[in-house]
Amino acid sequence: MSRKLLSSEKGVTFLVVLFILMIMGIMLGMMGESWSMIMQRDREEELLFRGKQIKTAIERFNNNDAKYGKGIGGVKGLDSLMKDYRALETVRYLRKEWKDPISGKEWQFIKDPIRGIIGVASPSDQEPLKKKNFPEEFKEFDGKSKYKEWQFVIKTAQTAGQPQQTVATP
Repeated sequence: MSRKLLSSEKGVTFLVVLFILMIMGIMLGMMGESWSMIMQRDREEELLFRGKQIKTAIERFNNNDAKYGKGIGGVKGLDSLMKDYRALETVRYLRKEWKDPISGKEWQFIKDPIRGIIGVASPSDQEPLKKKNFPEEFKEFDGKSKYKEWQFVIKTAQTAGQPQQTVATP
């Protein structure tokens, strides 16, 4: 009799352990989804930061055209923002040649026929989590359905109203 009782308890214990493992698996899966959302939000914030830094660097580079002489040709690539040799001393507009934080790839350049590179955009077709309530400087990103539509472009008198061309990085 005691042997029969022990064998039936083993079956119940086995089922309880399976049930606990199933519950733990579901909870870990939910935590994994939450973690990936947190990571994507962080990458979005980093995209906004890096895009703003590059846009500001392009503006500063172009504003120095008057100081160093117009007709230089504008920004050719991120490396020209790292070291501008137009002055007697090297001028650095950008601290680092960042890659796009969403895709991990090179940025797409947005070019103007006159000024060269006037902005950057992510090459990612992924849908962003953030679609509204952007800070004032990024209000044009409201309602965009892909990261590649988040374009960090300088505004100049020469480029206002002109079509912009997005090109892939070579």
